[in-house]
Amino acid sequence: MKTYICVLVVVSLLCITDAQRNKKRPAQAPTQEEYDDARKPGAVSEECPDSDGFFADAYQCDKYYQCQDGKATEKLCPDGLVFIDAGPKIEKCEFPFAVDCSGREELQPAKPSTNCPRKHGYFAHEDVTICDKFFFCVDGEFNAITCPAGLVFSNKTGTCTWPDQAKKQHCSSGELFEFECPKQEGDNPPGQSIHPRFADPKDCQFFFVCIDGKTPRKNGCSFGQVFNEASGQCDRPKNVPECKDWYKGQIEYDEFGDEITTRKPPTTPGAAGTRRKGVKRPVTPAE
Repeated sequence: MKTYICVLVVVSLLCITDAQRNKKRPAQAPTQEEYDDARKPGAVSEECPDSDGFFADAYQCDKYYQCQDGKATEKLCPDGLVFIDAGPKIEKCEFPFAVDCSGREELQPAKPSTNCPRKHGYFAHEDVTICDKFFFCVDGEFNAITCPAGLVFSNKTGTCTWPDQAKKQHCSSGELFEFECPKQEGDNPPGQSIHPRFADPKDCQFFFVCIDGKTPRKNGCSFGQVFNEASGQCDRPKNVPECKDWYKGQIEYDEFGDEITTRKPPTTPGAAGTRRKGVKRPVTPAE
């Protein structure tokens, strides 16, 4: 009988303790719908960090708040730009390349137009195999821009850079240039460059610099000059027999091979000349 009473007492105490715990539990977590409602424009619930100033949103990179006398007004950057948190006195929106949006990657819905995924910004060509062209968009209107020869557009920086730095699919050095740096055996002998230069087998005006002897980067001589592989420098066409007629039809020369008259450079370098007739360079096939 005593054992039975003890069991009842223990059970009763456990029930009372559990009831007390339930009273201390927080209210049920908000539903996704309630969370979304709290995030809608005008539903600012947190106080301003300061009574006056401009402050970044904690979740959305192109949203920020203007606080006046402790009251927050929600604001949005133009589509394609994001808010740069440079201090409470500065109200400024920038291109995403210049702002760290880690932890607040959300953005307003895009307003796309022709060649412009968003109204403002720098955007790669929609054809992933066209690596050197991109679009600069302002208020939904685009300007097509071409990178200098040998460079490609980088999605990360919004600028033109070397293919090996851009690291874009279909835009590697091998795929673009069809050129492979000749393998260097052993250490560099005294006086030999660690970044050797080699003539472009297809264009007398251009050449490749092989970074560390492995990664090709395309460079070019000024209009009217050609690359002299013997000296590793840009030179007059008359000093490079296989390229002496490279600018034929564009530049007139005297009997000594010196320039007399220069015409407007062609839109395509070397368009009036023939391919360099020299030692064939190893070619890397496109993958």
